[in-house]
Amino acid sequence: MKNKLKVAIGTDAFPPTTDGISNVAQNYASQINDKLGEAVVITPKNPNQLDYKYNYEIFRYKSWWVPSKEGYSVGWPFKDELHQAIIDMNFDILHSHAPLATSYYFRRVTEKKKIPVVLTYHTKYEYDVDKRVPTKPGKDFSYRFLLNNINAADEVWVTSEGTVESLRKIGYTGDYIVMPNGCDLPIMNVSDGDIAMIKRKHNVPDNVPILLYCGRMIWYKNIKLILDACAKMKNDGKEFKLIMLGFGADERAIKRYAFKSGLKNDIIWTGKILERQEIQGYYGIADILLFPSVFDTNGLVVREAAACATPSLLIHGSCAAEGITDGETGFLCMESAHSIASTLEKIMDNKALLRAVGKKAQTDIYISWDDAVKKAYDRYKIVIENFNRKNK
Repeated sequence: MKNKLKVAIGTDAFPPTTDGISNVAQNYASQINDKLGEAVVITPKNPNQLDYKYNYEIFRYKSWWVPSKEGYSVGWPFKDELHQAIIDMNFDILHSHAPLATSYYFRRVTEKKKIPVVLTYHTKYEYDVDKRVPTKPGKDFSYRFLLNNINAADEVWVTSEGTVESLRKIGYTGDYIVMPNGCDLPIMNVSDGDIAMIKRKHNVPDNVPILLYCGRMIWYKNIKLILDACAKMKNDGKEFKLIMLGFGADERAIKRYAFKSGLKNDIIWTGKILERQEIQGYYGIADILLFPSVFDTNGLVVREAAACATPSLLIHGSCAAEGITDGETGFLCMESAHSIASTLEKIMDNKALLRAVGKKAQTDIYISWDDAVKKAYDRYKIVIENFNRKNK
């Protein structure tokens, strides 16, 4: 088998759309093109795309544009000439990062030419189906569509063992490989000067504990638990600043709830930040990352925080908490505002403990995208070998 593979990185989300899967697709494409082989991103068209910024090829196919805060396009991969365009690129393997439109696109391609397909199942799609699809026939169709796309792959990857429960809910009964995501932020200690600059920007006193949430502003990330926990701590007389970094569909509702909870002067809203170095500065000034999501299947932000030796507070039993030892590489609590608040009240003034746990997280749970994609690339070769053996 040739050493340098040509890989199609399929994703329904790519900049200007920003979410976890968009981040993953960018890092796969960058790492493969820089160090391993050739990768082309396959993704729906977006009227705000700025593809000239990337030093690798991005193939955009027809889409329907849905104006929204998060900027998603809906892929429409039904034209025969689109399928031929992928075939003509002579890919060695197709790697889809969601069982949605681009996975269906790859299915149509492989009907014309046999090419091995890997699917990474990143997120709990049943949440969106159950929330957004109002009728039972619509839900049944959505689950069938997802399952058919998953079953069409030659190999299914998940980013954590906990993700498998979601796969089974969709109806998938086959085998899977755990292939963890990496982190694109380098291991570093944010300088005292940068920390002081960010604190000055937001008028944060030196002696006040800083809590951080980083991610999309969506209720199902358990953001309400964060706000309720903070309201409880404030009522208990605890001082703190909560930095809310990100944007999303529920942002306005979340702000209204925070103000009603009496937290108007305790929260810093950064809005949308895309510059990775700037984001790393916020991890650097935080004493702890709050990530109570039980929706996320991996939680890239936990490793991003670890890159800056910042520990995370996570929900016991969640996918994000996989591999975390309570009090050693992070902190675990139950899925309730009371548990979050009581855990924080015990630890947030103990700077020595927070630093020690953050340092341990940095050495034990951090994984670079360099290492993560190298592992995936080696697995591509095994998938191709198995595919060729099966199809002889």
